[in-house]
Amino acid sequence: MLRHLLRRNDAKIILLVMDGLGDIRTAEFPKTPLEAARKPNLDALAREGLCGRSQPISYGVTPGSGPAHFALFGYDPLAGENDVGRGVLEVLGTGYELERDDIAIRGNFATIDSNGILTDRRAGRIPHEDCIRLCAKLQDRIAEIEGAKIVIMPVREYRFGVVLSGIRLSPEVEETDPQLTGKAPLAPVARTPEAKRTAGIIAKLVDQCNAILAGEKRANAVLMRGISRKPSIETLQERTLLRPAAVAAYPLYRGVAKLCGMDLVDTGFSIREEFETVRSVYGKDYDFFFIHVKKTDSFGEDGNFEGKAKVIEEVDANLPLLLDLKPDVIVVTGDHSTPCALKAHSWHPVPFLIHSKACGIDNARAFTESECDRGGLGVFPATAIMTLALANAGKLKKHGA
Repeated sequence: MLRHLLRRNDAKIILLVMDGLGDIRTAEFPKTPLEAARKPNLDALAREGLCGRSQPISYGVTPGSGPAHFALFGYDPLAGENDVGRGVLEVLGTGYELERDDIAIRGNFATIDSNGILTDRRAGRIPHEDCIRLCAKLQDRIAEIEGAKIVIMPVREYRFGVVLSGIRLSPEVEETDPQLTGKAPLAPVARTPEAKRTAGIIAKLVDQCNAILAGEKRANAVLMRGISRKPSIETLQERTLLRPAAVAAYPLYRGVAKLCGMDLVDTGFSIREEFETVRSVYGKDYDFFFIHVKKTDSFGEDGNFEGKAKVIEEVDANLPLLLDLKPDVIVVTGDHSTPCALKAHSWHPVPFLIHSKACGIDNARAFTESECDRGGLGVFPATAIMTLALANAGKLKKHGA
């Protein structure tokens, strides 16, 4: 809809996403991590900029990380063509080149007891070195099932990827993760008659993996999630005329960025390393920089209030590395909320700030949920973030006479 308004200029935009940033107050947690954290730089940006709260999907709808990031980049996450499975995103994020007919799966290493009941869906967040070892162990003994080629690859920590290649495969298979502990993993049920063969292959794959892992202390089972096939979507360059770069360490977010046509820049896992990476490519022919910080979400899922607050403080302490670049527009937000009280993603709107010479100033005096509620943007759809960034960067012409 905005294509006729787009124009190129040299203005640079930074989109800094702290995963799972939003939180809520409860009796157990009378403050949010944003309220508890010491963050003078973020608070100053909030006072000098425009604030609000973004709604990732819709009121009451809890988003997954993939749809939430597509919304940040201006794609309607409810549109069918943008409904991208997590398996595709995780596998693409490792650098694996998926073929059009491949089936991609995001796997979890998990822990089950002697009765086959899940006691930990993330296998105690095993170290990445264990993930690499276990994937090699599985791949060494599983290469093919019923004519389908099997590729197993490490993603990060307890996450791994699986690719099924062959004929008559379908992504229309239910996940095996019940999303709760205290229950047995689910069977991979076909949603359509055409998917019955694929469901049977996945069931055999799960059985073989669990048998191989039976002697492991923590990662003694697997869960299969995000069973999907690579779609074809319009790139961010085509939609916005931007020249985008992505600085993200975790494969899922690299996968989203790659699918949207961003250049992936290799980086380390620490916040400082990510910010230094942006500095290293800032003078190149990019005008949009997506930066992803993961640990705010991880600590939220673990209910670790202090850990989440410390990540926010670490972002703030390193923020001058980005501010010294003097970007024309800087946006700071999250993809969704992950309240410590819930230990899970939630539907709550996400704190948002935008800072530029053109954005104006509102009543927000700090970067917190309650102060963002006082901001001039109110609660607005996350799909509008890219339009706001483009406008503040002078990359949109006037509409009409």
